[in-house]
Amino acid sequence: MTQSQMPKMKTRRSALKRFKMTASGKLRRRHAYHSHLLGPKRPARKRRLVGDALVAERDERRVLGQLPYRQHL
Repeated sequence: MTQSQMPKMKTRRSALKRFKMTASGKLRRRHAYHSHLLGPKRPARKRRLVGDALVAERDERRVLGQLPYRQHL
């Protein structure tokens, strides 16, 4: 490595596994509380937790900071 080159930024692997980019550029995530202990939860609540949700706008910058190479999403 030469003196003028910056080192590569590292991607947080945990963030890479948890988030995907939509076609419009928004971040997609899974709902919380839908992996175990589902017995006491109401069926309507379990249905609501199925599928993906979008990351809140105020959190996008923080998540994207952990994913410097967004083309891998």
